[in-house]
Amino acid sequence: MATSQDTPLSPSPLDTASVLEAAASLAPQVVAWRRHLHRHPEVAFEEVATSQFIVDTLRAIDGLQVSRPTATSVMAILVGASPGPTIAVRADIDALPILEENDVDYRSTREGAMHACGHDGHTAIVLGLATLLAAHRDRLGGTVRFIFQHAEEQLPGGAEELVQRGVMDGVAHVIGLHLWAPMPFGRIGIVSGPAMASPDTFQCQIIGRGGHAAAPHETIDPIAIGAQIVTALQQVVSRGVDPLDPVVLSVTQFIAGTTNNVIPSTAFIGGTVRTFDADLRRSVPAQMERVIQGITAAFGASYAFSYELGYRPVVNDPSLAARLSQVVERTFDQDTLLPLRPTMGGEDFSAYQQKAPGVFAFVGAGNESAGITFPHHHPRFQIDERSLDVGLRYLTAATLELLDTPV
Repeated sequence: MATSQDTPLSPSPLDTASVLEAAASLAPQVVAWRRHLHRHPEVAFEEVATSQFIVDTLRAIDGLQVSRPTATSVMAILVGASPGPTIAVRADIDALPILEENDVDYRSTREGAMHACGHDGHTAIVLGLATLLAAHRDRLGGTVRFIFQHAEEQLPGGAEELVQRGVMDGVAHVIGLHLWAPMPFGRIGIVSGPAMASPDTFQCQIIGRGGHAAAPHETIDPIAIGAQIVTALQQVVSRGVDPLDPVVLSVTQFIAGTTNNVIPSTAFIGGTVRTFDADLRRSVPAQMERVIQGITAAFGASYAFSYELGYRPVVNDPSLAARLSQVVERTFDQDTLLPLRPTMGGEDFSAYQQKAPGVFAFVGAGNESAGITFPHHHPRFQIDERSLDVGLRYLTAATLELLDTPV
């Protein structure tokens, strides 16, 4: 006859509702973490103080195994009291090279660097999640890996490097979120399937022959040639791609000349191409180069063209997206879940999705009545800080769902 001494004890059921109440009480601390990070931004691959702050915060939490997969990234592992799946939760930690124009008491103290995309909020939310779940470790089944990733904003990105370092080995599901200024506070959007595009980049050097601006017939004018190239590249999408296939081709740089009476010898054009389709990622560059080659040859110029593949598209696993949409419907008000269209923005969260099914959600952070309307990557970008609480409660409920902890 078995006794209590030789029968393994199972963790008592975890009341998800009480955990979510605890998440709400943690909101002021999450705001404080976010504001600290906002004051001290560091750009991609330079997140030295940021990662040290994360390490120090995590090491003050009992039950976490804290490590540094790279010099400026952090991972914390929480092992539950009973066996179960391994879930990865990712936050990005880098800022942008932008001079902040907000007049707030927690504005950036580093001139030329700013958290203008919400990464400070993402990091604070996942620090809150680690704090919350560690307090209930004795009633959790499975393992949670909290990934604080460097360099999301700059190719080649930090996600691929972390995957190569093994942070996704053995992971069953991966989740993350983005505070989303175009969406009002209080809403959560989950896209099923393609959610964010591949952010590829291109560069083109037009090589002509410079000379006096008063004698243009003696030159091969790279500015005039470049202007025709910029115009003609628009037809790659409008006339070279099926109109039902989403593609964006944007020329974002045109650099040439030094003064008003000199036609330069060269001009530079740069930009980005966004799409969800692997075949288009191969065919569009070829179409672009054919246009560039034809125009430069017609006017006696030459060119140098390069095309760099960016991150893969973020593609949310449909069955997991449906499951987490149900989590939102159970956890929040009836109208919280917002039908959301894909965005042509890019994200290296896609690297994690190559290793395990994943869902990248969007949490509304805009507030028109409060003037929080500026877009991501703007010097006056801000978030409604109440979105931090929404994000924490969403990630808490989603993580508990995927751990399949008894409720």
